[in-house]
Amino acid sequence: MEVKLHDIGEGMTEANVNHFLVKVGDVVIADQPLVEVQTDKMTAEIPAPFSGVIKEFTVSEGETIPVGSTVLLMEKELKNESRRIIPQTTQVFKKKRILASPYTRKIARENDVNIEEVVGSGSGGRIVDEDVLLYMKGERGTAPMQVEEQKQVAPLPSKETDVKTIPFRGRRKQIASKMSQSLRTIPHCTHFEEIDVTNLLIWKDTLKAGDVSISMGVYFIKALSVCLKEFPIFNARLHEEEECVELQAHHNIGIAVDTEEGLIVPVIKQVEGKTMREIQAEMKDLTVKALDGKLTMKEVKGGTFTVSNVGPLNGSIGATPIINEPEVALVAFHKTKKRPMVNEHDDIVVRSMMNVSMSFDHRVADGGTAVKFTNRLRDLIEQPQSMLLELM
Repeated sequence: MEVKLHDIGEGMTEANVNHFLVKVGDVVIADQPLVEVQTDKMTAEIPAPFSGVIKEFTVSEGETIPVGSTVLLMEKELKNESRRIIPQTTQVFKKKRILASPYTRKIARENDVNIEEVVGSGSGGRIVDEDVLLYMKGERGTAPMQVEEQKQVAPLPSKETDVKTIPFRGRRKQIASKMSQSLRTIPHCTHFEEIDVTNLLIWKDTLKAGDVSISMGVYFIKALSVCLKEFPIFNARLHEEEECVELQAHHNIGIAVDTEEGLIVPVIKQVEGKTMREIQAEMKDLTVKALDGKLTMKEVKGGTFTVSNVGPLNGSIGATPIINEPEVALVAFHKTKKRPMVNEHDDIVVRSMMNVSMSFDHRVADGGTAVKFTNRLRDLIEQPQSMLLELM
């Protein structure tokens, strides 16, 4: 019987076959993971639909396949009275579950390391990158190794050429496909603004002194929710064929996380009804899951607006971010830098300034509306106490 790639998420059309978790001839049990696949949003495992024997792989590792494709062939488990004819060389087993991120598994695969033999030094026995590197050096201790090697393990150049290549598949290929589709479909327009965050930094420090830790990113998300309530056109989806713009009922804000395998966007649902503390806890949890490759499809779908907070990377003063289709807008917050500014009294003062870029779908909104949106966002951030009025 055929085991197929089913639709594991919203809008999914294809996935990359990362690697098989079983071999031809293995006898597996129902719900046992058979193959790991990668979409543009997450890594997932396809389980066995029933107990049986793996007969044949119909696709190859590294191949990108559309939804509905047959991944492998299985034969149903033989009845008790006939199972005696199965040679002892073929045994029913339950595969050991390995705690490791997709990127760590990738390092192991590309260096021919059997990850089941690696000793994990992380929490709960999780295998981290350093454990694999230790194993490659012949060291199997349980203490993390302090290494200076780059995490990107690139193939060695051949003797004939100095050209290096890295694989273009998995999440990287899926992201490329989605970004290309977004740019082909949406007429992007990007609007820039600078915001004085001096008062917000003071407010943040004041809260911290009272043992309340709220990150600036959380305040940005809550301020955006206020703006989306006043400008719902940016919390919408365009249906061109039906000739309508669907205004979304909730503010499901995606937070772009820069992982080792590429950008992934988990979603904080119904931000408009959550407190800053709730947003803080959820954002932290989703970020950790994204970095560990443990997000579920439920946690990455349903977004209505995306935030990219590249400020902590300390390397960006502006960008033209690509919209996360089918959303219609995205805001990126860039690094904060102290600069001399002229105040209302014509005095030169030092202020902490941050640049913001907003990309929006020019089919559903105009530049004037985008300016009003970022002006409102600027006012909320520059005068953080004004948020209290919005939360009452």
